[in-house]
Amino acid sequence: MSLALRRHQGPSKFQPAADGSMTLIDHIRELRNRLFWASLGLVLGIIVGFLVSGWVFHLLEQPYCKLDSSWTLGKVNQGTCDFLQLGVGDGLMLKLKIALWVGIIIGAPVWLYQLWAFIAPGLYAREKRWGHIFLATAIPLFLLGNLLAYLSLGRSMHYLLDLTPHGVQNLIQVDLYMSFVMTMLLAFGIALELPLLIVMLNLAGILTHERFRKWRRVLIFVVFLIAGIANPSPDPITMLILGGACVALVEVAELIIWRHDRRQARLHPDPYAGLADDELSPLDLDDTGSRDSHLN
Repeated sequence: MSLALRRHQGPSKFQPAADGSMTLIDHIRELRNRLFWASLGLVLGIIVGFLVSGWVFHLLEQPYCKLDSSWTLGKVNQGTCDFLQLGVGDGLMLKLKIALWVGIIIGAPVWLYQLWAFIAPGLYAREKRWGHIFLATAIPLFLLGNLLAYLSLGRSMHYLLDLTPHGVQNLIQVDLYMSFVMTMLLAFGIALELPLLIVMLNLAGILTHERFRKWRRVLIFVVFLIAGIANPSPDPITMLILGGACVALVEVAELIIWRHDRRQARLHPDPYAGLADDELSPLDLDDTGSRDSHLN
């Protein structure tokens, strides 16, 4: 009975979007529905983030509170590790800011799926495969960048706060500190997406391994340059950590595109390989000769 009912059901919304039978109004309605579900997932993530904002703040304050200079008596766990709050409503704004960031991360599977479901019907099968690779790799790399940034915060804070002149007490505004931490997380997360971009350009046929090898040294220099610009902390230690992680992932990306180019060369050999620039390619006269004999 269930099989019979399922057989009489109409096509899914994905099928008419893929075969081009949807009208402009249908596309607008589809976009509206996708935006609704994506917004719902984001709102639910923000609610969860608001409920756990205290725990998240306690987690993010650890790199600062692990420093002796952050405590009133100059030793960890002696005295208090306090931040400075100037505005009456800064506490609420801080909780909302943390809730927004947590909501974006928690709701990422929902709004990324809705975005993919709206775009995927207009793509070819090969492009859909690239999209699956991108979605399956982008989120883990972004989270890996967040973890690396969190582990680097202690060194960064230690370097920056040690530059404070003698006799000057550090009173860090809590909203500025959280903005600094979240900028670090975002910068590291986006920077680690660079190797994925290199692989995607290779899969699209834009960047070959031969071209990559020619510009390899320049690319490594650009990686460290981007790491220095994207890093909100001016200390060199954090820049080296971010740049070193990016270079390591770029080396992995080079291995991937090398294997991909070798596989493509084996499956689709170049008919002009081995010819010099001023050398004529041989002509295949078999088809011409057979056609002339058939006409005669």
